[in-house]
Amino acid sequence: MEIGETPAAALKKTTLTPKAIIYQKFGSKACYTVEEVQEDTQNICPGLAIQQKGPCLFRCRLQLPEFSVVSETFKKKKDAEQSASQMALEKLSIPPATDNPIVQDPWDDLVGRVSHLFSSEFLSSPHPLSGHFRAAVRREGDYNGLIPVSVIAESNPSLAISLVMKAAARLSGSVAILEGQLWVRRHDPYPPEIVQSLGDQQSSVPESIWTEAICIPCSLEKTVEPLTLNVFSNGYYLDVIAQKLGVADASRVLVSRTIGKASSETRLYSSVPESYLLDMSSDLLNVNEAVHFEGSFNARASYFSGQDVYGDAIMASIGYKWNSTDLFHEDLSLKSYYRMLISKIPVGIYKLSREAILTAELPVVFTTRTNWRGSFPRDLLCTFCRQHRLSEPVFSTVSTLKASSELSGSRKKLKVTESTTEEEAECANRGGTAASDRELAGSGGTFRCEVKIFSKCQDLIIECSPKDSHKKQSDAIQNASLKVLSWLNTYFKEPDMPTSSADVLGIRFHHQNFFKEFALCLVYS
Repeated sequence: MEIGETPAAALKKTTLTPKAIIYQKFGSKACYTVEEVQEDTQNICPGLAIQQKGPCLFRCRLQLPEFSVVSETFKKKKDAEQSASQMALEKLSIPPATDNPIVQDPWDDLVGRVSHLFSSEFLSSPHPLSGHFRAAVRREGDYNGLIPVSVIAESNPSLAISLVMKAAARLSGSVAILEGQLWVRRHDPYPPEIVQSLGDQQSSVPESIWTEAICIPCSLEKTVEPLTLNVFSNGYYLDVIAQKLGVADASRVLVSRTIGKASSETRLYSSVPESYLLDMSSDLLNVNEAVHFEGSFNARASYFSGQDVYGDAIMASIGYKWNSTDLFHEDLSLKSYYRMLISKIPVGIYKLSREAILTAELPVVFTTRTNWRGSFPRDLLCTFCRQHRLSEPVFSTVSTLKASSELSGSRKKLKVTESTTEEEAECANRGGTAASDRELAGSGGTFRCEVKIFSKCQDLIIECSPKDSHKKQSDAIQNASLKVLSWLNTYFKEPDMPTSSADVLGIRFHHQNFFKEFALCLVYS
């Protein structure tokens, strides 16, 4: 058994699927989108103009931080997702799970993961987190080998820091924690040959790196300002950020999850609140739930990260990426900051798609594809959901045929997808299928579309069921999307507007879930 494994846990085993392995490696950065594909079949009735429909198949696109893959077509959605996952594993040269891995108690599993982070094997792995360990080993002086707990617990610092510290405390023979501080380190030094190899890798690295970042004060009365980070080749970039934030060392810096697109390394860096440091001396290692941070709330930084940020914050695009040992950095200007800011609201996303920030305004009606400029409403709504870390919107179209009661009221669920070919991309932008449009148009039928938006936890936030119908399925989807975007845009500007304005558009929103997800939008928009 491995460290921390209990006998009972060793008896319970399961097989990890390719999708499960991808989730272990990438977590929420792995984005699956499933596309419905209609297979063409030949006419089995010679001499009769009877259109024969083929079986409904599914194709999956898996987007990872560095690349994407597209599966073949399958009869089941889950088979398409597993196929795309397997293709990604092969591209990453990750072997499939041949043996049944042990399903451990959550605490034992966390202890095992923390133990692996301090192994010699992990130090040379292509994982982004290993870059922090290599930088710590190369440091000179008192901080040599010390790892800030916050880089291990970036997803939810208020809870994860205490959990990581508790797991590290169980590894007293291999991992050491510094009492009263947010540092962890390997108990015994790394082998000399590994340390020497790290020094050899640094010979080709520039002596210092300069990159532009943004300072976001917690006071709304102070303006956002640019700043410059200068990181030396034998230094650690979190030490530089700690100095800019005015804190004692890198262990006092909290690291947010990534902001923006999946491949982005843009994060927010803020100081650990003093109230949290005081709690450390009392009962931090016995905490099993989120610790409540207290301090000067930074509304602007919290708006970007989706997490509570206290005190001044620094937004920077710097860090370590998959399959690279070099420190990645990219200049972040005030222009980039304000572009990211306006991309959080529907009209801002539309303005950016038009590349006309000052002049473009979101239209109130979708007429035809040829007259529309910029990204289509459905694409705008999908982008909006991703910006706020919501689930992809779910579209349900209802077709009403005048000539045939058999097809009346039939429903077809559509998943929002990205397409791989020019022809598929055009079809996706329309939001429907040409065959469906032609079939219904020929029979005098019309379409209505219902849109639902869920949180990542699948709590229903908004549902839109317009009463108006359209001759084309694609027009119904685009118009329903536009109604949601228009209402959100107006509501963020006027949060005190009566709810009756939503009823007119056929929109119902669930107040508790809505305000939970968009509280900062209402404060800061």
